[in-house]
Amino acid sequence: MKHEIIVIGGGPAGVTAALRASELGASVALVERARLGGTCTNDGCVPTRVLAKAARLRRDAVQYAQYGMQVQMPEVDFEKLMSRAQQVVYQIHEKKQLLSHLSEAGVKVYHGQGAARFKDAHVIQLDDGTELEADKLILSAGGHARRLLFPGSEFALTHHEIWELKRLPRSMVILGGAATGCQLASIFSTFGSQVSLLELNPLILTAEDHQVSQYMQKAFVERGVQVVSGISGIERIEKSNDGVVLTFRQNDRLEQIQSEAVVLASGWPGNADELNPAAAGVETGRGYVVVDEYLRTTAPHIFAAGDITGRMMLVQSAGVEGRIAAENAVLGVGQRFGHPVVAHGGFTDPEYASVGLTEDKLKESSVDYLVATVSYADLDRAVIDGHTEGFFKLIVSQDNHRILGAHVVGEQAVEVIQIVAACMAGEIWVEQVAEMELAYPTFTAILGLAARKLVYQLGVMPLAPEWHALGRSIAAEWERRTD
Repeated sequence: MKHEIIVIGGGPAGVTAALRASELGASVALVERARLGGTCTNDGCVPTRVLAKAARLRRDAVQYAQYGMQVQMPEVDFEKLMSRAQQVVYQIHEKKQLLSHLSEAGVKVYHGQGAARFKDAHVIQLDDGTELEADKLILSAGGHARRLLFPGSEFALTHHEIWELKRLPRSMVILGGAATGCQLASIFSTFGSQVSLLELNPLILTAEDHQVSQYMQKAFVERGVQVVSGISGIERIEKSNDGVVLTFRQNDRLEQIQSEAVVLASGWPGNADELNPAAAGVETGRGYVVVDEYLRTTAPHIFAAGDITGRMMLVQSAGVEGRIAAENAVLGVGQRFGHPVVAHGGFTDPEYASVGLTEDKLKESSVDYLVATVSYADLDRAVIDGHTEGFFKLIVSQDNHRILGAHVVGEQAVEVIQIVAACMAGEIWVEQVAEMELAYPTFTAILGLAARKLVYQLGVMPLAPEWHALGRSIAAEWERRTD
């Protein structure tokens, strides 16, 4: 059967692309080898956030006595919790109703018929033998957890296989200190597992601002997570009577850790090679599809979006890429790909979040900038809630006074960063941010504290009418200037 557009992959990028292409008048088919919704809905962000919610509830129970409530520390019924995670996945599917939504939009959906592979530049074949032809295609087949190859690696779990655990491991080794590894380490440590987190780099979360990485590593150690950074590599995993023994190399020495489980959280390669891309003239690298600034592959009629491009592997970015790929495929190439403002973070304890440039990146550039850092201990809401751990870091341009980046560690960090992203998207001056009358007492109010510190550092006062975009400049939280 022939369609104008075929979209391969039913995650956020693929569904968005299919809906947008259909909205623009194209005849569209979407192919998904398994379950619609993508990794995030089925075994990624959604169920993991359920575990993070449970971890947060258990953490908060420590505070009950401080607020006049006498309760016992809750124990984790791991089997019921995992059941709850799958129930929420089902509820999300019921809420989204992706299949009916796509069908109502005129998209022909092929799902559960196996993987798709290119037969030639315009024809794909499914595992059941079905062949589909299209004038143009959009590849959104996502990615998967990397399984490292070393002796005994088959005894380790990937993030996909966490959901097969039947009971809470008493001990766990997590290989990889990026976002996924850190979130799992935080969750299982809070549940009571003895967690060891191994990382090749000197610090965990190396993609974040250096100050965030340092703070988070220290916070993890204080919570009982054994952080082993700067390792040279993994040697082997061997079965033992109590689980497994992991042997790794550090400083030219072999070290061992005994645990009940080992989890691989060491990367997220794309699924490009599974599509037989060479048959369509599509270039790939390290499992990702090579795309240009228009999300066009090396085959001019084929576009790609989402994790499979290896660019910005986040749900919120996948949707944007899916829309751009669809519009370029249907309307003709015209929209450039780019993610100028992307807020992201981790539901760890404490939370961390970022948007924009890190200070390290700015040091490598010729941009003149100023930084203001505010401790959570200076925030009234943090004191009220008993969560004074953390900081908020705001970076602005000395030239045009606009926000270049922000980095947060602390309670509700992922929520706090959203308003910074909105300010950046609106390209408003830090003087205007300083004038915003943010609700009190909130964690978001820390943005105002940092903005007013920067206004003072910049030596500018909102005297001219154009500075008063949001009203008269005021102080908040009765802050005292000690600069």
